[in-house]
This record gives sequence, C-alpha cells and structure tokens, in this order.
Amino acid sequence: MNRMMRGQIGPRFLVYILGLLIMSLGIVLLIVANLGATPWDVLHVGLYYQLGLTIGSWSIIVGIVILIVSSLISKEFPKTGAYINMILIGVFIDLYLLLPFMQTPDHLFGKILMFAAGVIIYCYGMGIYISARFGTGPRDSLMMALTMKTGWKVGPVRSCMEIIVLIIGWQLGGPVFWGTIALSLSIGPIVGFALPQCQALTDRFLAHLKKEKVFIAH
Repeated sequence: MNRMMRGQIGPRFLVYILGLLIMSLGIVLLIVANLGATPWDVLHVGLYYQLGLTIGSWSIIVGIVILIVSSLISKEFPKTGAYINMILIGVFIDLYLLLPFMQTPDHLFGKILMFAAGVIIYCYGMGIYISARFGTGPRDSLMMALTMKTGWKVGPVRSCMEIIVLIIGWQLGGPVFWGTIALSLSIGPIVGFALPQCQALTDRFLAHLKKEKVFIAH
C-alpha cells in the first residue's frame, strides 16, 4: 500500500465520498437549470429521453461501457476508484433529482443563478474528490488509455471525446444550449483554481488527523 495512504484510507474515503456528493449536486443543478449540461450529461439525458430508465442509471451504464473499452485499450483492469466513482455518482444524481424542490426556475435570472451555482459546486466537488487521491472516474480512465494508445496529449484527446459525446447526446435530444459552451470554456480554469485549494484543505485535514492519532497513541 502506498505510504501516503497507509492508515488514512478511512478519512480519504470520506473526503472522496463528500467530493462525489458535491460534484453530483453540481451536475443535477446544471441539468435542472435547463441552460445546457456537460457533454457527458447531454448524452445521459438524451439516452433517458429516448430509452427511459433514469439519468443516473444511464450514467452508470455508460460508465460500464467506458470501463470495458478502457480495459480493452490499455489491457489492464481499471482501479477500484473508477467503479466506486461510476456507481455512486449515478446513485447520487437520481437521489438529488427526487428532491421535491429540485425544479427548473420559472424565470431566466433564476435559471442563470442555478446554472452558475452548478458550475461552482461541480468544479469544487471535482477538486475535493480528486484531492482524496482515491482514484478517478471512467471518463478519465478512458482519456488516459487513449492518450497512451495514440501518443496524443491529454488536451486533444479529451476535447475529441467531449465533442463526439456532445454530438451523440445532441442527436438523442439532450440539453444543448449556450450553457454547454460556457461550461466547456469555464470548467477547466475553475477546476484549475479550485483543485489546489481543495488539495491544501484535504492535506491539512489529514495532517491534523495524523497528529491527533500520534498524540492519542502517546
């Protein structure tokens, strides 16, 4: 086991779950705001419109397909964190969507506020779950597998993935609007700003727990 993780699996897992909960809330706010969702959620919503089930179910099903493709490309099984990420985000999305107050605002101003809150919450949730260093999700696993296979840089690979998924989701009737473009332009910079903050906060939290453990042991 990695020395960094030794003795801190529990706390790191709690941070990981918290991050997934927050990120899933951001995803749902973006979907409910109805101003455009992330490319992957455009696909999930489009599949929901065409085939039924739930948005969270399609998030999990698409995740399973992605992990299979990633395994075939990289010739190795994804890490445990990818499976946890896939299942929990799908479950959390459906649970949030069941909340009675999770409704699209009647006015544009309310939609914009919900959308903006969704972007911030989504990015900081991502920063928190990544800061736990407990593994990434299926989409990131596929991105890394394609990067190793093609020799391309991460940026072009991720962009191609997002464009292809967005086109498929749009053809299925998923929610593509100006917010989708805004998301594509803003998520990277916001995550780049949020991740160092989340990492510093998580590291401080884990260091504090470690000091308390040492103090109790003495």
